[in-house]
Amino acid sequence: MTGSVLDLGCGTGENALYLAKLGHETWGIDSSPHAIVKAKKEAQQRHLKVTFLVRDALELGDLGRTFDTVIDAGLFHAFTDEERPMYIHSVASVLHSGGNYYMLCFSDRERDSFGPRHVSREEIEAAFGTGWRINYVRAARFETNVHPIGAQAWLSSITRL
Repeated sequence: MTGSVLDLGCGTGENALYLAKLGHETWGIDSSPHAIVKAKKEAQQRHLKVTFLVRDALELGDLGRTFDTVIDAGLFHAFTDEERPMYIHSVASVLHSGGNYYMLCFSDRERDSFGPRHVSREEIEAAFGTGWRINYVRAARFETNVHPIGAQAWLSSITRL
C-alpha cells in the first residue's frame, strides 16, 4: 500500500487509524454520524491525524480530491445490483489512475445465511470488468461476532486503469 489512503465505510476508524500510524495520509468516510464521532475521538486520543467525514459512498466526487489507495472492508457487499455501478464509478472518481482498490466482502461460499449479502467471485469480476484490472480475488476470512473462526470472504486487489 502506498501514499494517501481513503477508507470507505470506515465505521469507528480502526483501519484508518492503523494506516495513519504507519505514516499514510488517511481519510475515512462513513454514512453513520455516530461512528464518525467515535473515530474522531479515537484519533484525538491516539494523537493521529486522520480526516473523518460523514459521506455517502455513492457520491465520493464531492470530496474534491483523489487518493493513491482506497480500501473497503465490508461496504461493497452492502450495495444492490443497481447501486454497484454507481459505487464503482464513485470509487473511480477518487482513485488515481494506477491506484489500487482493496476490498474485503462476504463470500457466497459462506453457508451461514446470517449477515449481509454474500458475493460471488464472478460478481466481483463482472463489476470491475471495464476500466479496472483485477490483480487477485482470494479466499479470506471476515471477522465477525457470530462466526468463531470468521465468515468466508473474498479479498480483492483491483487497479484503476
